[in-house]
Parts: sequence; C-alpha cells; structure tokens
Amino acid sequence: MIIKPEFIGPISKNPHPYGCKASLEKQIDYAKKQPHFKGAKKALIIGASSGYGLATRIVLEFGAGADTIGVSFEIGVTEKRAGTAGWWNNIWYKELAKKYGKATKNFVGDAFGTEFKNDVIKYIKKEFGGKVDLVIYSLASGRRTDPKDGHTYTSALRSIEGEIRSHTLDLNTGEIIEGHMAVATQADIDNTVKVMGGEDWKLWMEALAEAGVLAEGCKSIAYSYEGPKSTYPIYEGGTIGLAKRHLEKTSYEINKDLKAINGEAFVAICKAMVTKASAFIPLFPVYASILFKVMKKNGTHEGCIEQIERLFKDMVYGNKRITDSKGRVRADNLEMDPKVQEVVEKLMETINNSNLKKNADVEGFLKDFLELNGFGIEGINYEEDVDLEVLSKLEY
Repeated sequence: MIIKPEFIGPISKNPHPYGCKASLEKQIDYAKKQPHFKGAKKALIIGASSGYGLATRIVLEFGAGADTIGVSFEIGVTEKRAGTAGWWNNIWYKELAKKYGKATKNFVGDAFGTEFKNDVIKYIKKEFGGKVDLVIYSLASGRRTDPKDGHTYTSALRSIEGEIRSHTLDLNTGEIIEGHMAVATQADIDNTVKVMGGEDWKLWMEALAEAGVLAEGCKSIAYSYEGPKSTYPIYEGGTIGLAKRHLEKTSYEINKDLKAINGEAFVAICKAMVTKASAFIPLFPVYASILFKVMKKNGTHEGCIEQIERLFKDMVYGNKRITDSKGRVRADNLEMDPKVQEVVEKLMETINNSNLKKNADVEGFLKDFLELNGFGIEGINYEEDVDLEVLSKLEY
C-alpha cells in the first residue's frame, strides 16, 4: 500500500515504516557523532519506543556504550492499521543495534502489569548480567490497570481552576483554532494521578529492588514538564500538573530507598517538545511554535535527541547538573531563560492567524509532528508501495 499522512486530531492512522527507520537513523547518527561519555552500563528504559524514552535509549547505547532493555506497549500490523510508530521504532532499533554490534532487548506489553515486570526481571537475571545501574521511567499512557485492584483508570486532561478556552493549532491546517479544556471532577483528578503519577514507577522500583537486580549506585529518573506562566492554566493548573506533582513526591520516596545502595532518584524537567502526548494538550502547540521560533533565532533550540544527550552527558553523569529548590534536575534551563520567556509571553498575547507565520515556527512544529510518524523525511519516496505483509514478519 502507499502510505500518506492521515490524522484524526493528533493521532496518525498509519505511520510510515521506512520513514520511522530514517528518523531513528538520524537520531543514532547524531548520538554517534557526539563525544563519548561515561555513563550507565546496563539500562532499563520503561517507555522506550518514542520521544524522550527513545532518545534516552539511543544516547545511552550509542553515546555511552550501554546495553539497554526497552519496555513499551505498541501495536503491530493489523487489518486496519500499519502498526504504530512506536512499533516500527522497536523493530528498527533492534535491527540497527545489531548492525552496530550492540546488545539490546525489546519487551512489548502491559508495563503496568505485575507479570510483565516479572518477565523483565527474569531476563535481567538470566540474560542481562544480573543487574541494572539505570532505570528510566518515561511511560506516556492514557490508561492504566492497577495490578492490585484490577480496575482500569483513564486519565483526563482537565483544568482544576475553571473551564479554559484558548488558542491551539489545527494540526491538519496549521492554523490557530479555539482549544477547550473542561473543568475536572474529583474523579478526573484521582484517575489522572493514578495513571500519570508515580505509583507505577514506585512499583517497578520495589519489584526490581526485591528481586536484587539494582546495581550499587543505581540511578532512576522520571521525565516531566513544568512550563512557564503562559501555559500554567492547561498544565500546572490542570490534572496533568497534579499528576506530575505526585510523580515528584514519589521521586523523594524512591531516592530515600536507593540511598541504601548509594543510588539516587529524581525527576528531570525537560524542554517543551513535540511528542505524541504534548500534541493532545490545548494551547501547548501555539506556545511551542512561538518558543521554537525564539530559541532558533537565539541558537539555543534543541530537539529531543540533542536535549537528552546534554542531560546525560552534563547533568546525570557530568558535573554541570542544574537543580531547583525541589531537587528536580532542570534540563529545561534554556527554555526557561527569563529573556526567552519575556519575548515568548509578549508574542503569546498578540498571536493570531494573520501574524502566526511571522511570530511562530508552525512549520517546524508540524514537521516535528509529522516526523514522529515517519513523514516529511528527506530521502523517503512516499509514492512507493510499502509491502506490509513482508514487514509484518519482522521481529521486535
């Protein structure tokens, strides 16, 4: 079949398998060209098939020489879909890692489940040297089944301070439209914290510790985003913000537990990026497009792979760590530069469709969004038939 970009809101109906491979190769090439740094030797990345998790895996394996296990929930080729972008990222990552002589393993399934955790632990014990010295928690899911009560919880992007109507981008047209965020009920709040908070991270760390597979000095990091004043209503002032505060609270508990093996745990606050999750959030695409314009003009813009490489080289394993009063590591320091935010805030106040192209990098935002699904990448012939029957036989 010929696969063209087709979206339902921010969801791609069919990613392009070879475009996903080209995007992955581009990120690996970047990591290989950077100065090698000493870091983790055995890393477990929970949520490794896209975004920050995938970039972390690439940077650790190709920039620091680590062996990695990648955990994700993705769907392969079906009668209705050409799989998910993350599915193809897993497929091609395994192939490219093998090409470069890297030891790597993919686990695809319900990362929230106890049985799945046990399968990963068995592999660590029998096939992965017995211990891991880095655990990354980067899951982005809208649902979670609690292994203790068996109930499935669904998160809700809602405001906790009143109904919000604000600018957002139509990802099909690249124009500003009105975005809407409803007011959260208590159930919305509780469910979102249950899905996107730190509970599952803690369960993973407890299971790994109980199994004795955490190495001396093991680090554990969860990714988060805070954002500036201009996005406060939809992020910090919403259910997602409360979930992230729970994640941070959990980091203190895990950090305390890891002290027994001279390890540490913390939340890394990252820069605004185009991810599958961020595209769902009203207002964010407009803010990010303006931010990209300002930071590119200043020469400080970073994509996902560039930021993660800097985070690990400088702040996780280097001596340039930037922390805030809450102990969070601030990889978003370039975004949150007061001079950058001053310009962005002024543009946010006056942005409309007539001045959008002048004041915002909508083209760059949409290009990044398309690339998440394997589209808009140089060197790929999007008019060529893709043989999904052959590709579906590839193993992750």
